Amino acid sequence: MTTNKGFYGLNIAPALLQILERLNFKNPTPIQAQAIPVAIEGKDIVGIAQTGTGKTLAFGLPMIQRLAQLKKQGLVLLPTRELALQVEEVFRKVGQGLGLRTAVLIGGAPMGPQVQQLFRKPHVLVATPGRLIDHLEHRNIRLDGVGIVVFDEADRMLDMGFAPQLKRILQVLPPPAHRQTMLFSATMPPEIMKIASAHMKLPVRVEIAPTGTTAERVTQELFVVQRDQKIGLLKKLLETYHGSTLVFTRTKHIAKKVVRQIKALGFNAAEIHSNRSLNQRREALQGFKSGKYRVLVATDIASRGIDVVGIELVLNFDLPSTSDDYVHRIGRTARAGAVGHAITFAVPGEEREIRAIERLIRKPLPVSKLPEIPKIYIPEVQARRPYEGPRRPFQGHPGQSRHRPRNFRRPGRPSGRWPR
Repeated sequence: MTTNKGFYGLNIAPALLQILERLNFKNPTPIQAQAIPVAIEGKDIVGIAQTGTGKTLAFGLPMIQRLAQLKKQGLVLLPTRELALQVEEVFRKVGQGLGLRTAVLIGGAPMGPQVQQLFRKPHVLVATPGRLIDHLEHRNIRLDGVGIVVFDEADRMLDMGFAPQLKRILQVLPPPAHRQTMLFSATMPPEIMKIASAHMKLPVRVEIAPTGTTAERVTQELFVVQRDQKIGLLKKLLETYHGSTLVFTRTKHIAKKVVRQIKALGFNAAEIHSNRSLNQRREALQGFKSGKYRVLVATDIASRGIDVVGIELVLNFDLPSTSDDYVHRIGRTARAGAVGHAITFAVPGEEREIRAIERLIRKPLPVSKLPEIPKIYIPEVQARRPYEGPRRPFQGHPGQSRHRPRNFRRPGRPSGRWPR
């Protein structure tokens, strides 16, 4: 299907076409051009396209248009808070001229404001599975009026252990025959496709690129480096590439350590992982977008929730736990037709993981020669216990031990309590 006519000819309502023109959306991406007409017809869809290709509009435009006809509610389920906030922002921008009301239900945020949003009877619910179940248990919401359901990053939700929550949500939704269901993701393994198909009615598969296809304009590079040389190589690369850099680690503990080390090297950095509060994660992401932080260190939980235009470099400080996550990580750069670069660190002995990535993306990762790496020593800063004032003086009687015995128990008194 050609896209030279822009969004015209995709069966989009005139009011929405005017909004797209005002928002400067000129030409649909391939996933939008193929998915929007099918979705507007009310058919179930499984959409597969590499990350950064505009999947949100691919399901958002048909949902907004059809909800006005169905007089029902829409539900979008996503794996992370950041992704939920970004999707809700797109719905708000497109639907604000049409009176569209949205509610975003995510963990880490207070329940009160979310309950107030639900009292306004929103047309579209954007939620993470855990928080949606919290509202169901508190009877703040019912899902029997939902007419359209979207599972965004469906494979990631199942990989992250959301299968029990999704099963429970599907039990309270209308049956597949009475709702439209759409799944969108960059990867769709066969076992997950089997689970998804059980809750859909004759889904149309819209596949722009085979599973594992990376962004077209991203270049990739691999360094085989000793573990204790990673920080030195990272410093060298940050001095070579001067744009915004997204660094991925495997665990949140490594992310915290890497952020401290990057700051000690003189670079502005922030971190996003599950140990950070929603406000901290939002501040870090906004600071990264605005240029306050040049480097953002994240774990895989955020690899699909970071939608920032203009990221020059994605650096895999650690290899991801699965090869699918590699595709999503490097998809944070070279978005919307831009160019980008992805660098991966691998330590000797991780050849098996590299081969799995190469099989998925169907091309070898070019190995680069290590530059001269300076030795860097960054002392670990031990967190000091805050000063709590003078200690309370010992109040026992003369001759009494300062330390109570391990299994001390005085008859007639609660266990381990000394008399005053």
